[in-house]
Amino acid sequence: MSGTGLLAGVCGALLMGGLLLASHALTAPEPPARPRRRQPRPTARADRPAVRRQRALWVAAAVAAAVVWLASGWPVAGVLTGLAVIGVPWLLAQFSGGNATVERLEALQEWVRRTSDVLAAGGGLEQTLIRSARTAPEPIAAEVAALAARLQARWPTSRALLAFADDLDDAAGDLVVAALLLGAELRGPGLARVLTELAGSLTEDVTMRRKVEADRAKPRANARWLLLITVAASGLAALNGDYLAPYGTGVGQLVLAAIAGLIVACLLWMRRLTAPAPSTRFLVDPDRSLRVPGLEPNELPVP
Repeated sequence: MSGTGLLAGVCGALLMGGLLLASHALTAPEPPARPRRRQPRPTARADRPAVRRQRALWVAAAVAAAVVWLASGWPVAGVLTGLAVIGVPWLLAQFSGGNATVERLEALQEWVRRTSDVLAAGGGLEQTLIRSARTAPEPIAAEVAALAARLQARWPTSRALLAFADDLDDAAGDLVVAALLLGAELRGPGLARVLTELAGSLTEDVTMRRKVEADRAKPRANARWLLLITVAASGLAALNGDYLAPYGTGVGQLVLAAIAGLIVACLLWMRRLTAPAPSTRFLVDPDRSLRVPGLEPNELPVP
């Protein structure tokens, strides 16, 4: 490839990167307001496999990009190959997901129902919350364990509950915490009844969300098939040298980058359409800092 062609290819790669960033900025949903807090740090044991997989994926992407670039002499093709190695698994995971939020909500209503039963039998609020960590459903086990550990560490009940709401990071969790805060302040006998009614409301919410996820299943499947067909068509086109010959010029590299950017923008737009809308929380205080080192959800043992 001549110097002019190489320069045009590099410009095409930069143009494609700009198109990817612009499409992500246009399709990314607005994050809801939430308190400023330190992100939970996973344990070293749980973090090692994820870090290794991420590093292996980046190394594989870099190697594939270099091989394709050197073999074809097309810098845009190399960049596209590297992005595909990283982006295709991520998009497939995005299009296949959707039930995690529903599972967490179902786990929350199960935990609320168990807590209300213990309170109705005469258990104290703090001791009931501490003991609930032993039988908490798996999707919220880390958050309940963190709540129990804070209470055992003599945190004020209201402060521990507000930290629990931040850990759950969901509007339904705010409703549960609001009821627990009122119960902790009033210390009346009606908390168990309120939690029972709240668990029933959460059950209805779970049913509604499952129906919504069932309606979203078809567009997600269509998006997955579109992604796989796009990757397969690109692979077949790469085997046909005559078909791709016009893209070997400098202008062709720019056109290839523009086409790839449009395809990626379309896939990101479809991902946004199939993603669930984030719930808006109401127990939010931007000036509150509730976390302290050593009391992160993923670092606390279950009592």
